[in-house]
Amino acid sequence: MSYTGKHLGAPKHAVTKAVAASTALVLAVLAGAVFVTYRHLEGNITKVPAFENILASRPTEAAVKIEGENKPLNILIMGSDSRAGQQAVLGSTPGLSDTTILLHLSADRERAYGVSIPRDLMVGRPECKRKDGSGVAPATSVAQWNEAFAIGGEPCTIAQFEQMSGVRVHHFVTVDFNGFKDMVDALGGVPVCLPEPVNDPIGKIYLRAGRYDITGEQALGYVRVRHGIGSTDTGDIGRMKRQQAFLASMVNKAVSAGTLFNPQRLLNFLNAATRSLSMDEEFAQVKGLYDLARDVRGIGLDKVQFLSMPFESYAPDPNRLAPAPQARLLWQQLREDAPLGPRLTEDAAKASEAKPRKRRAGTPSASPTQSAEAAEVGLCA
Repeated sequence: MSYTGKHLGAPKHAVTKAVAASTALVLAVLAGAVFVTYRHLEGNITKVPAFENILASRPTEAAVKIEGENKPLNILIMGSDSRAGQQAVLGSTPGLSDTTILLHLSADRERAYGVSIPRDLMVGRPECKRKDGSGVAPATSVAQWNEAFAIGGEPCTIAQFEQMSGVRVHHFVTVDFNGFKDMVDALGGVPVCLPEPVNDPIGKIYLRAGRYDITGEQALGYVRVRHGIGSTDTGDIGRMKRQQAFLASMVNKAVSAGTLFNPQRLLNFLNAATRSLSMDEEFAQVKGLYDLARDVRGIGLDKVQFLSMPFESYAPDPNRLAPAPQARLLWQQLREDAPLGPRLTEDAAKASEAKPRKRRAGTPSASPTQSAEAAEVGLCA
């Protein structure tokens, strides 16, 4: 018996249907996986109704040019350092916000500034609801910056910032330091450069000199360290400079091709990040975080700058700080969504300057260089 070609195998229309069905099935599985992952990541984020618990009057927004659907965006980032499980650390300050940074994105999404506020800054604090539910803490004319978080959490810190700066906060993000180390590990480490070893017996933090990728546990020590680093003991000022440099490096690594085009690394990073975050309810969505990341990437890393608010010594106590007159100019320009001039950004750290290096985590390079200014706070030039 002879067979013609048309009788061999399944009919053409049957094959087409099978391919279509298989493709639809694959797409359905992928869509389901994306949906499950999306819901999982969003479920990781802790939602905090901070804005509705602010007692103080809030600043009005300045009339600025709106670019399309965008307006200037101000996000207050707080680092919550409970030091849970690390009771042996001397000088521990449970429940305080050791880091406060205003992230300002311009309406045209051409500029991004991360402005650090010293935790030892002395400012006025408005009345705040106590976070332990024991009533209201009265306003005070002088208080150390990070006491606001210990007393009233995010609402008190936001109110204190708005009172000091006149800049209205649109969203906030609180990052738990103990979860922060998982974010670093998910990225495969973050590059730092230490011209000298870190030997801090007070905080029990020890790091080798060199230019290398540090692990999550090392990074946690690095962003906390206040002693035993740099040519002089710069305390909170030096730590703030190092945090700015580290964040610039971390942003660079997070938006690099090695992360964005590595699905497993990206998922691990997003999972670690969302588990570490508390946010306002409107912002606590994966889409909000994605839009923010897209905006930052669109701005360009060379225009993402980390700087400190201008400060000076606090006259009654040289171990504390006070806002410098130049700070008024900074806050005014941010309120008006104006570009910051070189007087305010000359010492800024840029994400584009933090170049990830292909080096095994914990393995230093030889002879990093340093300038006098960098040496003072324990950074390479």
